[in-house]
Amino acid sequence: MTTDVHPPSARWTKQEVPGTGSSAAHLTLSNPRQRNALTMGMYDQLELACEEIDADPEVQVTVLRGAGGRAFAAGTDIREFRGFTSGADGVAYEKRVGRAVERLASVRMPVVGAVEGPAVGAGIALSACCDLVLCTPDAVFGAPIARTLGNCLAPAVVARLYASLGRARTLRALLTAELIGAQEALTAGFVQEVVEREEFDERIAATCAGIARGAPLTLAALKEADRRVLAASAPGPADDLYELCYGSRDFREGVTAFLDKRTPDWQGN
Repeated sequence: MTTDVHPPSARWTKQEVPGTGSSAAHLTLSNPRQRNALTMGMYDQLELACEEIDADPEVQVTVLRGAGGRAFAAGTDIREFRGFTSGADGVAYEKRVGRAVERLASVRMPVVGAVEGPAVGAGIALSACCDLVLCTPDAVFGAPIARTLGNCLAPAVVARLYASLGRARTLRALLTAELIGAQEALTAGFVQEVVEREEFDERIAATCAGIARGAPLTLAALKEADRRVLAASAPGPADDLYELCYGSRDFREGVTAFLDKRTPDWQGN
């Protein structure tokens, strides 16, 4: 049995932002063999990293990106679902993932999403928690779970997508399992800038510098104001939806079919 030299991780480092007297946290999702799909351990590390970033008074801005430049995050690592046997497993999973997603959304200072390649499933959920999103032209966004796994999306994530993509685009993407390209995401306002790869790192650095020159209390207050506006329309619990989907025969079929690289046989039960 072999082990990965670099196991899946969600880790952060701190770098000084030149000319500002403050620092940027660089938070990286790393599972390159699976296009940076998140494991359960990565969700836990992401939550912890956000706690540590908030506790560092020098950090004025955070950059979230996927390792390797080929993908931002391709959802949850499907291998994590192999042991699911009931709807209760799905409820526990959604609560665990939800803690990490909401913790990212509640980071005290601005978060910049640096999206290269696919940001799907958990990837689009994490993108929607960022305050600004810059992407490369090959970026795609979506959650094609109606075609692939047969699970569901947390209502809190749907609400964030409504706020940033619009209801019509969100429902089209979710119901048809279509992916949204970089230019359409820019038109919708989900993405603030589409940047060529050779200029991407430089543009991310310039965006961080622009934020880091701002008044810290103003930045924190703007973040809190945004959270309060979104909280006013926060949806209620969704355990019944998680039970319905994750407890189904179709979900188990979706996981098996995905891992077997075949088309799932949906039966509606």
